[in-house]
Amino acid sequence: MLLNLSSRHVGNVYVIQCAGRVVLGEEVKALEAALDHGAHEFTQFVLNLGELNRLDSIAMGLLVRYAERMSKRGGGVRIAAPPPFVETLLHMTQLSNVLPSFPTEDEAIQSFLKHGSPGDAEEKRGPRVLVVDESADLCVFVRTVLARHGYDVRSTCSFRDAKTLLQVDEVEYILVGPGTPQLSSAMMLTSLRALAPKATALKLDPDFKIRDAREATDALLQMFEISGA
Repeated sequence: MLLNLSSRHVGNVYVIQCAGRVVLGEEVKALEAALDHGAHEFTQFVLNLGELNRLDSIAMGLLVRYAERMSKRGGGVRIAAPPPFVETLLHMTQLSNVLPSFPTEDEAIQSFLKHGSPGDAEEKRGPRVLVVDESADLCVFVRTVLARHGYDVRSTCSFRDAKTLLQVDEVEYILVGPGTPQLSSAMMLTSLRALAPKATALKLDPDFKIRDAREATDALLQMFEISGA
């Protein structure tokens, strides 16, 4: 089976799911492109290999190269749900320290979250905010605006991943966008507040996505009582 890739972010962790094979040629190029895309913003990667059936030496070299590259930036690459042949390969090549593996995706993600994000130790950030919306672009917009005003922002497009983040991080604010494919904003906030009862719950209005960028920025700053001046 040819390679099938999907990706998402969970806070500061970039997750890539791989199904099929990763071998020299188009598959390796596709995986490298996915890693490159994530590396524009993230340094912590989890590769879910649970549905992988083949991995050649070039592909392994690619993973090692990215693990070393991300390590220099304070992050790394971790393997989730490795099939037996990958576990054997990591043992034979003695690369387990370079590419740590975990039985499940959640465990691999949480291994990063529990140790904080690059730069956390050096820089004391402001109030922590969890942003949840199905649109990755909306998450980036909100995250960028609030970060520019001193907030420590985590974001995800998945309700399930939001719960994972709350199991590890304490937050002062939970901000839910208008795009919630399976739950209404109100139901999502109620469920997430159960994991963070002290957090202030906020909702973006349904028209937020189609507002002019300046207008949307002003509305966001008003929600957090930030002066736009």
